[in-house]
Amino acid sequence: MRAIEITQPGGPEVLQLCERQRPSLQPGQVLIKVHAAGVNRPDLLQRAGNYPVPPGASDLPGLEVAGEIVAGHVGDSGWRIGDMVCALVQGGGYAQYCAAQIELCLPIPQGWSPLEAASLPETFFTVWSNVFDRAALAPTETLLVQGGSSGIGVTAIQLAKALGHRVFATAGSDEKCRACEELGADLAINYRTGDFAAAVKDATGGKGVDVILDMVGGAYVPRELACLADDGRLVFIALLGGGKAEVPLGQILLRRLTVTGSTLRPRPVLFKAAIARQLLARVWPLLEDGLIKPVIYRIYALEEAAEAHALMQSSTHIGKVMLKVV
Repeated sequence: MRAIEITQPGGPEVLQLCERQRPSLQPGQVLIKVHAAGVNRPDLLQRAGNYPVPPGASDLPGLEVAGEIVAGHVGDSGWRIGDMVCALVQGGGYAQYCAAQIELCLPIPQGWSPLEAASLPETFFTVWSNVFDRAALAPTETLLVQGGSSGIGVTAIQLAKALGHRVFATAGSDEKCRACEELGADLAINYRTGDFAAAVKDATGGKGVDVILDMVGGAYVPRELACLADDGRLVFIALLGGGKAEVPLGQILLRRLTVTGSTLRPRPVLFKAAIARQLLARVWPLLEDGLIKPVIYRIYALEEAAEAHALMQSSTHIGKVMLKVV
């Protein structure tokens, strides 16, 4: 099969087209003939040598795919050979064939193409796990999404809004802020020209937001804690702004704030399978009803993976960057 490998740690140019053997399957896995794969920030971190591959996972990048099940022991899972699915994978998505745990396969939502469905798993598993499970965003509570125009951001905005929440977002340009508001954000703040903490406090009548989904960290942390409501929760999923911050611990004590975070890739299959069941029950109907729409910025061919990484690294995109394989 054709695949994209990381020849050595470095920039986008280290991604090279190669020939590999099709993956051999472990118990509980199926082989997917890949139609499309999503490009995500963890892929860039892996390419740069900053995201170790979990034991037993493919060294090829790519954490989400959509395509046809062509082999595997489907057993009583409800899947059959020939079914079209999208799947969260531990690696190997940048290839013509990819192994996936059968519990982490989800049906392609009615009305969605395989390419559109391939944009779902990584961001929806991540947002659901962190915003609705870990941070326990409750009915009537509010959410602030940092980096609202990213793949994670457009997912979090649309999902929270579809479930009835008031949503705020930050983005790095007026154009991106408009895009966030068109996707459902009640207010989007240009973090280059405005004070997001002051804007959020003002928009909530001084209360602040209940949950913040953050992929920045660093110098953002004190301002984020300042604009959390009492009993608010700050959840980290990445640290693009740096891994160190000066934290006002007194605020955490006095206002009962929670600071937490998680990474998804190393978690066990059973943990991810529980998320998959929640997504199927709670989120897939929203996708099929058109309450959440695919937000795909650009599509590249598999052999153009380096260009796709360069685009994502530039942070000029709004939504998802995708690789079309078939």
